[in-house]
Amino acid sequence: MLLDQSHVKEDWRLALSSFFQSDVGGRLSDFLTERQKAGAIIYPPTPFRALELTSLRQTRVVIVGQDPYHGPGQAQGLAFHVAADCKIPPSLKNIHKELQRDLSILPPATGELFGWAKQGVLLLNAVLTVEDGKPASHAKKGWEILTDELLRRVAQDSTPKVFMLWGNYAQSKEDLIREQNPSHLILKANHPSPLSARRPPVPFIGCGHFSKANAWLTKQGQKIINWSEFSEIPSDQQMSLF
Repeated sequence: MLLDQSHVKEDWRLALSSFFQSDVGGRLSDFLTERQKAGAIIYPPTPFRALELTSLRQTRVVIVGQDPYHGPGQAQGLAFHVAADCKIPPSLKNIHKELQRDLSILPPATGELFGWAKQGVLLLNAVLTVEDGKPASHAKKGWEILTDELLRRVAQDSTPKVFMLWGNYAQSKEDLIREQNPSHLILKANHPSPLSARRPPVPFIGCGHFSKANAWLTKQGQKIINWSEFSEIPSDQQMSLF
């Protein structure tokens, strides 16, 4: 069931239920149902995976993506992450390159990021579904209203957090974040796509966001992120802890 929320962390559920009870949420649900009935192949099978693996209470770092991958088996409900048996996309390869340059972390064999989610890195796309081979096919259907509300709730929390905004779309969320709580750290750079990763004004390659995030979290008295922990998949027991 595409919109199954039974495994979403408890502190996200009110936001989801309120959204899907609204007119916008109802129209989005109807749209998804109609597309499935028409035979559309919709990815990912678990749109709320980020909210299943990382609770609001646990979130320490937010990485904002835009649209799920639109190839077979790629999207898993976490921004930038792909399944272990999928070829690593170019943007994620550049993320691995920057990790190696910044923290001397060797690139992993897969594109999984479950280990980050387990530690409190919310990997949130702005749009949570897409159709096979049709990028942005579910943009402006209502998902952005929900994910803006999720970002708003994260930013409202008083616990210091890091927001990594890569590319123009992610950076369009800066005002929303600062309006809730200006004390969070916002890191901005170009998108890690090969088209922009090395270009001005702030090249992604060389941005140092991963070490900067950890240095700032340390100053706030928070535990750092082990950015080399990519693919540990939490068991059901582990997932219940956060």
